[in-house]
Amino acid sequence: MSEQERLNNITFSSYTGLNGKLITSRYRSLKPYFRGKICLELGCADGQGTKHLLSYFDHVTAVDGSASSIKALQERYKNPKLSAVTSLFEAFETDVKYDTIVMEHILEHVEHPIEILRRSQKWLNRDGVILVDVPNARSLHRQAGVHMGLLKKCTDLNKADLSIGHRRVYTLETLQKDIEKSGLCVLETGGFFIKPLSNKQIEDSWSEALIDAYYTLGAEYPDIAAEIFAVCKAL
Repeated sequence: MSEQERLNNITFSSYTGLNGKLITSRYRSLKPYFRGKICLELGCADGQGTKHLLSYFDHVTAVDGSASSIKALQERYKNPKLSAVTSLFEAFETDVKYDTIVMEHILEHVEHPIEILRRSQKWLNRDGVILVDVPNARSLHRQAGVHMGLLKKCTDLNKADLSIGHRRVYTLETLQKDIEKSGLCVLETGGFFIKPLSNKQIEDSWSEALIDAYYTLGAEYPDIAAEIFAVCKAL
């Protein structure tokens, strides 16, 4: 099966509930690192994250290998600031140099993450940054899964991972290692949201204030946060 066929076979759905809140939280955490006015978003899905980029940048190029995702993005936004492209990242080409490149939940999906990171450098302005965000293998809820016998180790893929096309789960250490192997320099790392329970348990019983408090705690304890990120630049 080709990579394009694989992407098209993954069930597409819009994020709601806690997952929808976490998308907003990602951009809340990454916004302080935005640079310039031209942005490349690799892995836009249906555009729930793209809206945060469009509110900040003068132009956003959004790329996704899923034709259905790009169609949903185009139906969601009729914005002259947006260019939507259906392409595998491995095949994407552009002469534009971007100030900020955003990779939200991408590296855990692709077959060759180091190569994607390496290719992205040629699309980056000299003073630009690449912002990478991935789920954290050491998230508190995954560690609980190990103790419950649901996972043998934190970096194992569970059924939910496989259903959405994950190929790996990163720790802060392995994320930094892949970034540095690509030739990029890591300026800063961090995390957000401590997730001790399942999405449904949190959605059923947590207040917005409690969710926000655990979002803030993730910045204080990135090693066990639900999501981790890195701010990178070319050498």
